[in-house]
Amino acid sequence: MPPSSFLLKSSEASICFEKLSALRKLETLNLEWNEFDHSILPSMSALRSLKMLNLHANNIGGLFPPQELAYLGNLERLDLSFIQFNDIQELTVLKNLETLDLSSNELSSLTMQDSKLLSNLSKMRHLDLSGNHFDKDAFRILGALPSLKFLSLLFNQMEGPLSNQELTYNLSNLEVLLLRGNLLNGTLPMEGKNFVIYIVSGSPCNLDCILLSSLGSILPLSYVLVGLTSFRHLQILDLSENNFFASIPPSIGALSSLKALSLAQNNLSGSLPIQGLCKLKKLEELDLSHNHFEGILPSCLSNLRSLKFFDISLNQFTGNISPSLFGSLNSLEYIDLSHNCFEGLFSFGSFANHSNLEVFELISDNDKFEVETESTDWIPMFQLKVLVLSNSAFNLTSIWRLQLNDNQFAGPLTNVLSKLSNLYFLDISNNYMFGKIPSSMDNMTSLGTLIIRNNSFNGEFPCALVPNVFMDAAYNLFSGSIHPSCSNPNLGYVEHMHLQGNKFTGLIPRALLNSSNLLTFDIRENSFSGSIPDSIGVASNLRILLFRGNQLSGSIPTQLCQLTEISLMDLSNNYLDGSIPQCFGNITFGMIGASDQAFMQTIVSWYGRHTFYHYNGVLERNFEIHDRDTMYAKADEVEFVTKSRTNFYWAGSILNFMSGLDLSCNKLTGEIPFELGKLSSVRALNLSHNLLTGPIPKAFSNLIQMESLDLSYNNLSGNIPTELINLHFLEVFIVAHNNLSGKLLDRKAQFGTFEASSYEGNPFLCGPPLEKNCTPIINLPHSPITVSSGKTERKWYDIDLVAFSASFVGSYISFLFGFAIILYINPYWRQSMASVVNGICFVLLINEDSGFN
Repeated sequence: MPPSSFLLKSSEASICFEKLSALRKLETLNLEWNEFDHSILPSMSALRSLKMLNLHANNIGGLFPPQELAYLGNLERLDLSFIQFNDIQELTVLKNLETLDLSSNELSSLTMQDSKLLSNLSKMRHLDLSGNHFDKDAFRILGALPSLKFLSLLFNQMEGPLSNQELTYNLSNLEVLLLRGNLLNGTLPMEGKNFVIYIVSGSPCNLDCILLSSLGSILPLSYVLVGLTSFRHLQILDLSENNFFASIPPSIGALSSLKALSLAQNNLSGSLPIQGLCKLKKLEELDLSHNHFEGILPSCLSNLRSLKFFDISLNQFTGNISPSLFGSLNSLEYIDLSHNCFEGLFSFGSFANHSNLEVFELISDNDKFEVETESTDWIPMFQLKVLVLSNSAFNLTSIWRLQLNDNQFAGPLTNVLSKLSNLYFLDISNNYMFGKIPSSMDNMTSLGTLIIRNNSFNGEFPCALVPNVFMDAAYNLFSGSIHPSCSNPNLGYVEHMHLQGNKFTGLIPRALLNSSNLLTFDIRENSFSGSIPDSIGVASNLRILLFRGNQLSGSIPTQLCQLTEISLMDLSNNYLDGSIPQCFGNITFGMIGASDQAFMQTIVSWYGRHTFYHYNGVLERNFEIHDRDTMYAKADEVEFVTKSRTNFYWAGSILNFMSGLDLSCNKLTGEIPFELGKLSSVRALNLSHNLLTGPIPKAFSNLIQMESLDLSYNNLSGNIPTELINLHFLEVFIVAHNNLSGKLLDRKAQFGTFEASSYEGNPFLCGPPLEKNCTPIINLPHSPITVSSGKTERKWYDIDLVAFSASFVGSYISFLFGFAIILYINPYWRQSMASVVNGICFVLLINEDSGFN
């Protein structure tokens, strides 16, 4: 028996489509997410029993030949979304259509002729036109399809005020009208029962949902709600992301069927109306966040026994959070009370019976507010997945994410954390916690992110506690050497390792570098010693390597050149010696950032609420809390010295584009390899405070992205290459305290901004901004020689005075030495020379005697 339905997946797209034509009894055909073009349409004419056809996200595009569609007259459900379809008239031959999805296409402007043809689709109940280019003429659909129950015009190009002209249709069957994401604004029609839609006198209204978010309307909320009191069956009202102002009127209590109310992100103010909100006993979702509400929370909110979602964050509510307020709201799943002005002591005791509670956020901005921490009886009583108490004053069993950063917690970690076997994300940074990490926490094998920075933890490094993605133990008091046999299997997966600002000693453990997944390795400001491990080349995907401020010695290993994807490398303030490896010129230093953005990590909230709408005869609006399959991507943050100041780079994306090499404050010798001129994408290069000699490579003119170049405190000699004038992004240029000579580059473009401090300590440099002028000391007999063939004019101050002096002295000594050898070899010349000397002496004696007499 042939199948009645068929799903063709993209992996099977090579199947010959013509074979489907044999399935003449086929009723359901799903071809979504393939690469079919319009050539498949003629083959479908044989499928005359089809009732459901899904062509979502194919390359069909353009037009549908009416003669082909005519064979599909039995179609009831048709999905043509994401195919670049552009002519709605062609579909009017499908008179049995009940559900049509034309979202995200190229449709625009609905003419009167279109609306007349659409009237042939008399069975149409569900129409989705979201994500197109319709203007307000799209409301003609309401007149053409009077039996329509669901119409989505989300994210089109409708703008301006709604008027009765667009909305004077009999809408007695309409249940859902979605208008979000347009530019409808100004005054809404409010006469009588007119609101958003015009209701013909005497006709019943079954509208279940009104979404007017993101319209930009500037109106008092009471003026908006006055037209809604007749919607007795209204279940969902979303007025978020507008400019509605004033307070919530008590009349909102008339909407007794409401299940979801969102007034988020407006300019609403005042206290909450006791006679209004407290009457909405069917309410499951209440979002009042991002407004200016004030006053205390009315105790009658405890009557909303069906409430699942409650968000009043980012307001100005005051007073105590009464334990009785939430005690009876046992259905709560999500609570956000953050960023208000609450005072006093808050206890979790009122949540003892809240078995459904998954998310609780209470970020306080008020020093007069604190959370009770002594009693822990409430811990096992509900199954939290997320607890955020940042900036409050605060222990748990089945949560996935625990965020207690930026509080005033003090004392050691207790063993209660070891019971959190499902914990994936733990942030207890920026507190006053101390002591050793309990060994019982080694059992927290599910940890993906561990942030314990800025505390006073001490003892050995908790190697067994290293998570499998992100580890930040910076700025604590960990000491001693990290055991070389550290064998936590997560070390093979960890991507970001921050250990800076502790008291570690000994060698850098090879185990910490034994991961091709490692992107960030930061051990700055410790006391690690010995050489840089040769095994560092294993971390082939490393992007950030920060060894600044340790006691590392020996030469720079060439294995660092295997880190071809590195962007930031800081080896400064150590005791490294030898020369700079020439192979450094083969490292990309930011070149791949634009194409392979390893740090473009979307900060995905582990628990973030996602509201979605589903319509299948009845509209359902639900929110879901992301489950464990949703990764929390912690954006990395690093510190790097550029432009003579310490900068912090965070939020992920900037790390894809920042690149720099810092080898300063070491004992490096030899010349600067000209190969460094290949680093065309590097933005910061610091070679200062070393023992480097020789000239500044002219190849540095290729560093076209350079913003900061520091070569100070070395023994460099020669001129400053004139080619550097082409470094147009250069903001910091320092060559002070070297042996450079000659005239400075012309003060134009970026070189006009560098002060004398950039060049001080070079006695043979001259020209502005230095006080030493480039004027000749000796009167030259003739003008400087002009060199033909396009070569630059040579002047006396272009001569390297150090080289000139050395060559002059050498030539003089060589002349005297050669003359002495000639006299020694030739006795005749020696005798002649003696005679000349005697003659000169005789003359001098005679002159002296004459003068005496």
